[in-house]
Amino acid sequence: MSESKPNRAGSKAAAVLEDDLSGVTYEAALLELETIIARIESGEVALEESLRQYRRGAALVRRCREVLDGARAEIERIAAADLIAKSDAIGL
Repeated sequence: MSESKPNRAGSKAAAVLEDDLSGVTYEAALLELETIIARIESGEVALEESLRQYRRGAALVRRCREVLDGARAEIERIAAADLIAKSDAIGL
């Protein structure tokens, strides 16, 4: 009986697909995610490709959340600074 060896090339490719998203904008990630969802739902891709696309989609969702969390933190920082400036202006 032959033992199957893990496909390292496939693992490396999956890691690149999932990890190299730091430069991807929110809009680009969302557009790619919508495309992936449409392809998977259409049934036009094989199971293995669907799984690969699903992993990519999960990574894109994480990227979108990361960008949104950063934007939320920035908005809160700006709002807090504005509130402090207003309270200083009225002498609180």
